[in-house]
Amino acid sequence: MEVFLPIAQVFVNPIEILLLSAIVGVLSGLFGVGGGFLMTPFLIFLGIPPAYAVANEANNILATSVSGSTTHYLKNTLDYKMGSMIVIGGVIGTSLGIYTFTYFKGIGKIDTVISLAYMYILAIIGTLMLVESLGEIDKAKRNIVVKKKLHVHYWIHGLPLRMRFPKSKLYESIFTPIIIGLLVGFIAAIMGIGGAFILVPAMIYIIKMPTKLVPGTSLFVTIFVSVVVTFLHSFNYGSIDLFLVLMLVVGSIIGVQVGQKLGERIDSSGLRALLAILLLIVGIAIAYDTFFAEKIINGTAKATSSNLNFFSEFIIDFSKEMPFFYGLFTIMFAIILGVGAAFIRRFISNFRKKLLVKS
Repeated sequence: MEVFLPIAQVFVNPIEILLLSAIVGVLSGLFGVGGGFLMTPFLIFLGIPPAYAVANEANNILATSVSGSTTHYLKNTLDYKMGSMIVIGGVIGTSLGIYTFTYFKGIGKIDTVISLAYMYILAIIGTLMLVESLGEIDKAKRNIVVKKKLHVHYWIHGLPLRMRFPKSKLYESIFTPIIIGLLVGFIAAIMGIGGAFILVPAMIYIIKMPTKLVPGTSLFVTIFVSVVVTFLHSFNYGSIDLFLVLMLVVGSIIGVQVGQKLGERIDSSGLRALLAILLLIVGIAIAYDTFFAEKIINGTAKATSSNLNFFSEFIIDFSKEMPFFYGLFTIMFAIILGVGAAFIRRFISNFRKKLLVKS
């Protein structure tokens, strides 16, 4: 069974999309990072053009970030002041990233740029994660305890205009979170990822935020970065496909819940090594597909207005005739799905607690 994506203009198997997004969601829930750096390459491998894969995964990340951030809001584990500073940098970085994206799209090289970005990023992150996880496993076997320095100072800590962040109990230059947000926003715009794999370590090791505030604040930042990325991609290129977004969001949200439950019971050291190996494999696959695989012209027939259903025709017309409002609609669509999922999860959790109390 295949479904036609009216915006991306390709046929996809919805079962494959749902399963892959669920699997990536499980990994995200296990390790506390966004799955965009895996899901976007998977979409490309399934035949979705890179430019569309980037835009739609950004919209998916928006929905899952809203879902997770709502949960942290209800638990009061967010630092809004710090998050707002990172968002300022994120918006600037996203704008620069979209400008870069537009330039390479204009000269017909955007697919190659996206592939190269993923190839290098996955190779670097996968290698670092593998080395770190193997080192942890070795130390655990030999019962070695390594004492780390409490405070490591970098050049970024010497920047001026310091500000107090009461929630995190920090006195930090406002440029520190802004610069980090700028980097995250630039990468998000080009690669269609939330940037949590950069943002989370940066908040822990550079900004030195309390660990309990990091996940919620990271999701809070990701919401705003993803909103800008989603809107600009939708408005400039009309590349958001609501059919694809719906499949991605449903699979991801289910997978994240499963991953979070598994993460409470499983030792993550060995799993982190497996994830690192998976990242390296995906990076190698992208490199092979970019430089060595024979490019075959896909003969998949384009659907015409005569055989499109009502919803497909509506989405195509809406995106072309009113790109500004279509961009806003895609954002609201993702936010509603994310908030709805968060409250459903909270309802189920409270219902389980009541059953346990009664039993």
